[in-house]
Parts: sequence; C-alpha cells; structure tokens
Amino acid sequence: MLTAPSLATLTWTWQGYRCRYTVMGSGQPLLLIHGFGASVGHWRQNIPVLAKAGYQVFALDLLGFGASEKPPLDYCLELWQQQLHDFWAENIARPTVLVGNSIGGLLSLMLLAAAPELARAGVLINCAGGLNHRPEELPPPLRLVMGAFETLVRSPLTGPLLFNLIRQKPLIRNSLSQVYRDRTAITPELVEMLYRPACDRGAQQAFASILTAPPGPRPAELLPQITQPLLVLWGEDDPWTPIDGATIYRQLADQEARVQFHAIPRAGHCPHDEKPALVNALLLDWLQLLSSQPNILETASSPARL
Repeated sequence: MLTAPSLATLTWTWQGYRCRYTVMGSGQPLLLIHGFGASVGHWRQNIPVLAKAGYQVFALDLLGFGASEKPPLDYCLELWQQQLHDFWAENIARPTVLVGNSIGGLLSLMLLAAAPELARAGVLINCAGGLNHRPEELPPPLRLVMGAFETLVRSPLTGPLLFNLIRQKPLIRNSLSQVYRDRTAITPELVEMLYRPACDRGAQQAFASILTAPPGPRPAELLPQITQPLLVLWGEDDPWTPIDGATIYRQLADQEARVQFHAIPRAGHCPHDEKPALVNALLLDWLQLLSSQPNILETASSPARL
C-alpha cells in the first residue's frame, strides 16, 4: 500500500485544553470525526482526495485522543458533542457535512439531531451503537466479566498495568487484525498512529474514563429527529458493528430518497482506511448529487439545542 501524504496540523484551544486539527482545501465544508482510539491521521487517505475535489475538509482529534490533550475528566459522548459544536462555531460557521466513523458516526447523528443549523448532511461509516456496551445487551456471564474488567481498568493499582499491556504495539496490531478485513492495510504507520498517543501524559486515566463511560443515546432514538440527507457506508465484514445491525439504515434507505446505503465488500470496521478509493468515490458521487439537487439539502432551521 502506498504511503498516504502527511497532514499539516494546527492547534485549537478548547476550555483551556490544546486540541489538534487539520484543514485542507476550499469550498463546501466537511468535518471528519474519527472513531475510538483514532485521530485525524486515520483520514489521511481521504482528506487530500476530498480537498482536491473542491471541498474544505476539517478533521479534529477529540479530547483524550490523538495529539489532543488528555485531561482527567469524566469523558462522554456529550463532552465531545460540545467540543465539536464549539469547534464548528469558531472555525467553520457554515452548514457542514459531517462524516463520522464508529463513535464518530454516532456523534454525527447527535449533532444532526441537536444542531440542524450546523449539520447540512451526514455520512455514517460503520456507525457505533454506543460508546460502550450496555449491560442489558450482554448475556449475564459476559456482563459479570465486563463489570470486573471495568473495575480493574479504573483501579489505580491494576489500571496502569493493564494499560501498559494493552498499548504494546504487538497487541495493537492484533486488535487491528480483528477489525480490519484487509490485513495489508495494517501498516507500521497505522500501528504507530495508535501507539504514540498512548504514551502521552494522562493517556491511561483518559483511557480508563472512556472505557467505562456511559454508552450514550441509541441511533434508533436519534434517527426520528433527523431530517437531513444521510449516506450510510458499512464494511460487510465488521465484527464490532456487524452489518446485520444496520437494518434500521437499510430500511430508511428503502423508504426515503434522502438516505443512501452502501455495503463495502471485503472491509471491516474502518472501510475509509481499508478501501479508501471506493469510499472516496462513493462519498464524492453522493456529495455531487446533493449539490445538483439543492432541495434534498433543505433542513429545519430551528435553533441548536445544545
């Protein structure tokens, strides 16, 4: 696989914390929102292509991830939702197409529902159903195991030991091999991208807080509140968010012209990184369709509810 071009990054200060972001191109703004453990670099094979096609592409490291600071906070989806909203207000301030992978997809849904003046449309790439598993969704034995694991992660004694184990490069590569269908996409560059932030000050405490945070709203609760166009892309071989769970999006696509659904063959949880050429093409075709049919882009103009 060819090495993707490096991205120039900038620093934005939010509530006293340094956050990394990147911006490239000009035109209709797109805001790319990464998933769990990732960062702006996870979009390295998408940002230059989208920018060259005539879009102004922004991507931000969520607080606690990537090169953004990792303060000792109670992390939750609502915290990142506010961070993204404030970033948009200070740096974009125009109706924006949100593009999110995994929990970034769920955050996109939250913003689409809560801030229609911000979100012109949304792209969901293997959208997560929650930040973490809901206990009631797990069988009783696994529920007990997960409860014990969370206790160990939060412990000041065992938490650092577990984190030092989990962040080792061989284990990062092994974890990626479970969610990436295309093993050739698991490059040393990708492993380093996930490893480096785990060495930052505060990384272990942030990891423990995020891993034991509330799951947040369900997509099924948010979708009835959303009127903007949606493009839903799903890696067919994703073990984390299996395509069988995407039924609600398939049904919407069958019922409403504003929603498109595309399965990505031979891709796992991160098709934008595994199959970037295909994902970029689908995304650009959809964006072109939206620009040629402005009526599809009409959204409610009610004020933000953040």
